[in-house]
Amino acid sequence: MPTAARLLAALGMAAVAFFAAELYKPGLPPETIWGSFTTVCVVFGILVGWFDLGRIVGKGYNAAITYGVRASAVLVFWCLIIFSIYEMILRALKKRYKDVSEALEGVFVLMADFGAALFRVEPMVVLVVGGILVAFLAEWGRKRWP
Repeated sequence: MPTAARLLAALGMAAVAFFAAELYKPGLPPETIWGSFTTVCVVFGILVGWFDLGRIVGKGYNAAITYGVRASAVLVFWCLIIFSIYEMILRALKKRYKDVSEALEGVFVLMADFGAALFRVEPMVVLVVGGILVAFLAEWGRKRWP
């Protein structure tokens, strides 16, 4: 059911995803072809904000801190898994894997590699602080427009 909290959470997490994606890019090699990386991250930000964060707010501002960090972690997880699967498929089409089990293992190796590039100050600050601020915004929206 559409609520103000879900709408504010979706828009806020989309903004967090946009800025985190843009700050994530310098952490990977310069020859990386980004394509629609930021757009996909923003779409996942909208989905996480609407279905995850917007659904669970309403328990006060203290709980909103935890919910904001949780929403950012969920956003990072889904973006990492989707981009790792996509990269694994591209590598599998180039015959870089011997069999299916090696390709599936490659997804987790790619997640670890992509995740390691995330552990820089700028994207982490945007994800943590931005997630908390979005949770506060969604909590405020739920109290203001029930």
